Amino acid sequence: MAPAVRPAPRTAPGDPATGTRPERRGLLRGPATRIGGLWLLLALVVVAAGLSVAVGTRAVDLGTVWHALTDPAATGDDVVVIRELRAPRTVLGILVGLSLGVAGALMQGHTRNPLGDPGLLGVAAGASAAVVGAIFLLGITTPSGYVWFAFLGALLGSVAVFLIGSSGRGGATPVSLALAGAALSALLYALIRTVLITDQQTLDSFRFWVVGSLAGRDAAVAWQVLPFVVVGLVLAMVNAPALNLLGMGEDVARGLGQHVLLARVTGIAAITLLTGAATAACGPIGFVGLVVPHVARAITGPDHRWLVPYSGLLGVVLLLVADVVGRVVVRPGELQVGIVLALVGAPFFIALVRRRRLVAL
Repeated sequence: MAPAVRPAPRTAPGDPATGTRPERRGLLRGPATRIGGLWLLLALVVVAAGLSVAVGTRAVDLGTVWHALTDPAATGDDVVVIRELRAPRTVLGILVGLSLGVAGALMQGHTRNPLGDPGLLGVAAGASAAVVGAIFLLGITTPSGYVWFAFLGALLGSVAVFLIGSSGRGGATPVSLALAGAALSALLYALIRTVLITDQQTLDSFRFWVVGSLAGRDAAVAWQVLPFVVVGLVLAMVNAPALNLLGMGEDVARGLGQHVLLARVTGIAAITLLTGAATAACGPIGFVGLVVPHVARAITGPDHRWLVPYSGLLGVVLLLVADVVGRVVVRPGELQVGIVLALVGAPFFIALVRRRRLVAL
């Protein structure tokens, strides 16, 4: 009698190094094509940065822009606009876009939630509460003045979420962290609203920060958050290979030698540093951390060694382009980048929610 033939598995086994399955690979396959894609994204970043410096509510010709950037002796009102306003704004946009894109990829990887956003850890709520406290109690009203308060609030918020989420029997699981973040955010926003409805001056100052904007920030703000962004990016790249293993389940990751708790702590630290720095500098800017990881995943697949850098560069392009659009659509006024991203990101979010295979991370 012929031996029984077992049916073939429905899906091919995954690669332990990448956590990928053949049907989940992205458009670019192989290191050579993915490196080429990174170079293309870098070129797009350069183009977006050039547009950010050259385009604004005030018309400046390209010759003056080049002259202002290359000639230290150049003078004039247009030169001041380029050097003192647009150039620092562009640098800050690069830092913030990079931070939010990478933080979003890490958050979705750790929670295995396609709707995951860096704000899930309570970072934005903690930063907002600290800014309201700095305005209400200390009278600080400038971005460079309360950037440190915002970062401290973001750090304390994420630590509180981690402590609350890890206090249960199962420890710091993605679900417990998400629930703890939602609960703490609801509490902090309730306290914020209590202060805002009782103090008009605090409301007037806070509403310009909470909308999310690159405008009005000088070079000092970028220098203040730069060290935290650098450390956060290093931790993110270190954490990326571990995320590939965690994507196959914690038991499998442990069996392959991965220290799960260390990987979780490293990822949370990176998300906190990156999101905290971005939020402290520009206020809460939504949808970057939600949208760009999905675009990057369609290009690279779920391998976080490629997904993380792609998400960062796509975040820069999206944020800079949205900021340029906000400067030109309502001339001579300006639309804050947080509003532009909400107008773009909301339809994407709705389409994402309506998809059937939301769990395919």
